[in-house]
Amino acid sequence: MKVKTILVSQPEPKMENSPYSRLIEKEKVKVDFRPFIHVEGVNAKNVRQQKIDINDYSAIVLTSRNAVDHFFRIAQEMRYKVPDTLKYFCQSEAVAYYLQKYVVYRKRKIYVGKMHFADLTPLFKKYKNEKFLLPASDALKASVPELMDELGLKWKRGIFYKTVISDLSDLRDVYYDVLVFFSPSGIESLLQNFPDFEQNDTRIAVFGNSTVKAATNAGLRIDIKAPTPENPSMTMALQKYINVINKK
Repeated sequence: MKVKTILVSQPEPKMENSPYSRLIEKEKVKVDFRPFIHVEGVNAKNVRQQKIDINDYSAIVLTSRNAVDHFFRIAQEMRYKVPDTLKYFCQSEAVAYYLQKYVVYRKRKIYVGKMHFADLTPLFKKYKNEKFLLPASDALKASVPELMDELGLKWKRGIFYKTVISDLSDLRDVYYDVLVFFSPSGIESLLQNFPDFEQNDTRIAVFGNSTVKAATNAGLRIDIKAPTPENPSMTMALQKYINVINKK
């Protein structure tokens, strides 16, 4: 069956000329965006119940933009005046640049990894005597705490926000040729919203090994996979698949 409609389980990209825009234009397909999960912040009282006092920490570890937003939200709720001396360890440049929303970048001590959390290892070793606070969600990759424990750091994880399954009941009678997933939580949301979901001719596209595993465990047939050496991005994988299927 040809691909005419695609549902991406993420928010629509804000940039005008996104890879999806080019896919739509080139392949003449309809692409809709709908987050299958969303983030909700916990309140300051909940953070206190985790026995966290931000004053006790000299460094903050930030793995995402959500972590940045919710750290500063909680700091405000707790009336914590963020000191200029606070150190920020950011997983990527994108996270570090996002800090500019809250701090004057050039006046702060900001340390940046290349992309993966493990890239911060040399920096953690260099500043091993700091007390690290990791604002995170309730869904955290196991490799993150494992690395921090392995390095013998003085650190604590705080759940500052939670990943929540979105209500998709309005999509019950809407069908797409391809469903695109980027996380195990997206797969979980599909099955929780539609427990009687039958894949039939619907193609499933997944990004990342953990999403592949979740889809496989759920008994779904994976038709499109990224990243691969040939298709490092999801849009490239989709385009290649569409080129083959729609020409049959």
